[in-house]
Amino acid sequence: MNNTLLSLLITTALIASPVMAEDSYDYIETPTPNQIDDLLDEDKDGVINARDLCPQTPTMAEIDNDGCGTYIKTEEQMNLHILFANDSSDIQPAFLAQIREMSAFLDSYPSTSIELRGYASKVGNTQYNLALSERRAQAVEDALLSNGVASERVRIVGFGDTALEAYGNDEVSHARNRKVVATVVGHKGNVKEEWTIFTKIEK
Repeated sequence: MNNTLLSLLITTALIASPVMAEDSYDYIETPTPNQIDDLLDEDKDGVINARDLCPQTPTMAEIDNDGCGTYIKTEEQMNLHILFANDSSDIQPAFLAQIREMSAFLDSYPSTSIELRGYASKVGNTQYNLALSERRAQAVEDALLSNGVASERVRIVGFGDTALEAYGNDEVSHARNRKVVATVVGHKGNVKEEWTIFTKIEK
């Protein structure tokens, strides 16, 4: 057998060989990716929903890597100072505005509570004055509750005539001691805005 015929036979055998058939594969469709995490950024703070621990970040807030804004603590204070007539626990109309303002303040700071401290002038029986100071504090509490303040946020205490503001024996001194007072300090965080090239600097 000559070389030409031998080469032809080898080529034919290789073409018909089952090894060559194994190199043929069926077409496989490209799989559709299954996206598990939420890649949206609904509050548009630059942190995707999947990583955003504070999803309602205020617009223009300076944020950290978790999507949370930077807050600056602020304090506000509200005082209550209501005077009463002699031997009376009736709130005079002139002081109703104070009660409305205090109610609005407590509504703005829902984590705060208030202690109403009632006092009496040093006129008459000490035990009677103690009860009178408590009635005055109770009257202010009732007024706050009627303005929407929850009862569990209000505490009353009567001091009677044991903690006087004025020690004179004149009517002005007595009037200053017939009172209910309170002070509430609220805390609220103001969001710190992110500085940009468009930020206007006050001159």
